Amino acid sequence: VQLQAYGGGLVQAGGSLRLSCVASGRVVDIDALGWYRQAPGKQRDLVASITAAGGGPTNYADSVNGRFTISRDNDKNTVYLQMNSLKPEDTAVYYCAAGPWPLQRPKTWGQGTQVTVSS
Repeated sequence: VQLQAYGGGLVQAGGSLRLSCVASGRVVDIDALGWYRQAPGKQRDLVASITAAGGGPTNYADSVNGRFTISRDNDKNTVYLQMNSLKPEDTAVYYCAAGPWPLQRPKTWGQGTQVTVSS
């Protein structure tokens, strides 16, 4: 499985961004997809995850619950992270990931995409 992330950028506080992650290869082997983030000097933390199968649950970090929404389009092998009401503390490199649900231990990582939220 390979993961390609898109959609980072610079946005003002209160704004929105949408990240996309396209999976390729043996996508049928994917149990869950999601996003991690890592700010400078901090550990990489899970932001949100979603099961690959239809109708499955989602999981969010407390810090983003209610502001971020994870979704998937299985026809496009793509997972999205809609980020609203962004805060400066959301600034980080965001990584797409795949692995066993609930994605606490990913097996596959995509390249990072920078999200910067200015105050």
